Amino acid sequence: MRIAVLLGLTSLGLYGSAHADYAARGDVQEYIGELVSEHGFTEQYLLALFGRAERQQTVLDAIARPAERSLKWYEYRKIFLKEPRISQGLEFWADNEAALIEAEDRYGVAPEYIVAIIGVETRYGRIAGNYRVLDALTTLAFDYPPRSSFFRKELTEYLLLSREEGRDPLWFKGSYAGAMGYGQFIPSSYRAYAVDFDNDGLRDIWSNESDAIGSVANYFYQHGWQPNSPVALQVEVAGDRAADLANESLNLKRTVGELSQLGVNVADLAPDEKAGLYRMELESGPEFWLGLNNFHVITRYNRSRLYALAVHQLSQAIVSRRTQELSAVE
Repeated sequence: MRIAVLLGLTSLGLYGSAHADYAARGDVQEYIGELVSEHGFTEQYLLALFGRAERQQTVLDAIARPAERSLKWYEYRKIFLKEPRISQGLEFWADNEAALIEAEDRYGVAPEYIVAIIGVETRYGRIAGNYRVLDALTTLAFDYPPRSSFFRKELTEYLLLSREEGRDPLWFKGSYAGAMGYGQFIPSSYRAYAVDFDNDGLRDIWSNESDAIGSVANYFYQHGWQPNSPVALQVEVAGDRAADLANESLNLKRTVGELSQLGVNVADLAPDEKAGLYRMELESGPEFWLGLNNFHVITRYNRSRLYALAVHQLSQAIVSRRTQELSAVE
C-alpha cells in the first residue's frame, strides 16, 4: 500500500485525532522534536501520526512474561518440536526449494536452519502478529520504562524504514515487540539485513517468501555463520566443575579444550574452538549441550539458549523427515 503521505501530508488529514493521547504528551513531543531536527520529518506529520497511535495494554502484559524467561526447556520445546510445525516445514521447503538453494549458495546457511527460524518465528507465515507496529513500538517506547531507550531507537528505525520503503507507518503489522514478517525482523534488523532476494525492487519480508528466506540467511551470514559447521552437541558432564559453569553466558567464553579438562566429554572437536556449556531442564532431570559458533549466531537472532536449541532441534527434525521421505520415493 504505497501512499503519498511519505512525500507530504496527503492522507494524514483523514486520520483525525480520535487517538491523540500520545501526541499530547510532553515526552512524545520532545521525541518528535528530535525526529524533526535529526531526520528531517515534519512536526505536523508526526503529530498527526502519533495522534493515531494507540496504547496497547496487551503489549505490556506480553513483554512482561516472555516464554524464554518463564518456561523450562521441556515446556518450551513442546511448543515447537511437534506437528504440524514439522510437516509444514517440509511443505515450506518444497515450495521454496530454489530460493533455499540459492540462499545456501550465496550465504552458506543450510536450508533446514532457515526453514526452522521461520517455523519457530511465525509457523511459516501463519502467525506473524496482528498488532500495528506503530502501536506496539510507541507503547513500549513511552510506557515500558525498563526498555524504553531500546524501543525508542526501534521506533525511530521503524519510521525511517516506512519512509524509505514508501509505506504508510500505520499499515505494517507485527508482534507485540514490533517484529515483522516471516522472520520477525525488528526495524533495525530490517534496515540492516533485509534483502531484495528476487530482484523485484522491494525488500518484502511480509508476503514474499523469497525475500524472507534471503533476509534470514543474510542475517546469519552477517553475524558470522560458518558453513558446514556443527551448531550444538549433547554432551556428558562428569563432576561439578563444568556443571557449575553451565549457562554462564550466551557469549562463548570457553574453549573445547578447557571444558574437556573440566569434565565435559567432547570428541572430534578442535581444542581451541570456542564453546559454551548449557544446562537444559527436562522433567527427568538436566541434560547438557555444547553450543558452538553457529549456536551463538542463532542467539543473536533471539538472546535465549532455549530459543537457539529449539531452532537447532526443529531443523534436525525437519531435515530428518525430509531425508526419510525422499528415500521412500526412491
